[in-house]
Amino acid sequence: MRDENNNRNKWLHLRLNSEEYQQVQKHFKRTTCRKISEYARKILLSKPVTVNHRNASLDELMGELIHLRNELTAAGNNFNQAVKKLNSLSRISQFHDWITEYESDKRKLLGQIEEIKNHIAQTSKKWLQ
Repeated sequence: MRDENNNRNKWLHLRLNSEEYQQVQKHFKRTTCRKISEYARKILLSKPVTVNHRNASLDELMGELIHLRNELTAAGNNFNQAVKKLNSLSRISQFHDWITEYESDKRKLLGQIEEIKNHIAQTSKKWLQ
């Protein structure tokens, strides 16, 4: 069996004021440590702590991509609704009304696609700078 005992049975008590506690929490939340005790132990014993760094430009890119995904989803839903409507038509007058509605939806869809292309172009320029 194992010779060494890894059970942590010694307590270290520490009191902080509100401001100090908030500062420790802020630093702890940026690390990969799962518990604040793990973080404190590493700091006190001078062990390495892995800190997550956020890339602001990547956050901005992710926001744009999420927006673009939502736009594409909306455009796809509109198209599916138009096709369902076409399949349910039984009279010629309904078909004429559907064609008119379809042309309007098509213009909206093409406008959304153009907006997406513009977003991609703007994001590409920012990313490449």
